[in-house]
Amino acid sequence: MMQDQVPVFYRPEMTAPSRFFAPGTFKPKACVEDWTRCRLMGEPRGFAPASRDDLCLAHDPRYVDGVLERRIRNGFGGTEADVAASLPFTSGAMMAAAEEAVLNGAVACAPVSGFHHAQYDAAAGFCTFNGLIVVARHLQTKGYAKRIGILDLDQHYGDGTDQIIGRLRLQNIEHVSAGKQDRSARDAESFLDQLGDLVRSFERCQVLLYQAGADPHVADPLGGWMTTQQLARRDRIVFQAACQIGVPVAWNLAGGYQRDSDGGIEPVLEIHRNTLSACLAAYGGSPL
Repeated sequence: MMQDQVPVFYRPEMTAPSRFFAPGTFKPKACVEDWTRCRLMGEPRGFAPASRDDLCLAHDPRYVDGVLERRIRNGFGGTEADVAASLPFTSGAMMAAAEEAVLNGAVACAPVSGFHHAQYDAAAGFCTFNGLIVVARHLQTKGYAKRIGILDLDQHYGDGTDQIIGRLRLQNIEHVSAGKQDRSARDAESFLDQLGDLVRSFERCQVLLYQAGADPHVADPLGGWMTTQQLARRDRIVFQAACQIGVPVAWNLAGGYQRDSDGGIEPVLEIHRNTLSACLAAYGGSPL
């Protein structure tokens, strides 16, 4: 299915002030502003936040309540009210994007991060609720899709995703996390050469959840093995291969921790800008 624009699901409630090393709390707003300024997207789409019951599809209800009621620390190590309030919206955006991708048969985006380290009853690594599993379980229970693919191309292993899949003995969720294996810059080209086949291995899935991590960049303080150009090629390969096999894609913006000389996140925004450009090219869109 060709798309003039990529549906982007964003609400201001997804964000919290910038006061952490990880920019995940304010990156959604920064990306949407950047994409709008670059004429890569139209008006963002609204959505409903994830409910407590939605979050409990992946997590211990006591943990969910403790985080939302600010009795249990979030993935940033605190109990800030604004962070707690934003969490149902980050998972909600990914739920809405996945539903839309299934319905339009092509693609949708949730400009969010902070999912894959969150475990069944614990936060970790700037991740509080595992929106990937929340979304996969939501799609299954609501009848949107039976078999869900998760392609996690963040720098780091999605250990929380695997932990929840094992803990709950979940079925029909195919999870591949590139971060499970250590890589260096000399591995980049061979990885990209094999990436198309990896994407095509999800051909039995009804939807693919894609984490387009920015932290594998060679200059990222927590990453270090792909250039800006290689990351852009990575995204082109993912979207083009998904188009070839006809599997809809819902994608988000996983890690990225670079800062520019002014302390801003322009290097991260450039990587995410390239991801949206690659998506538009693959699905027949163009800048407005």
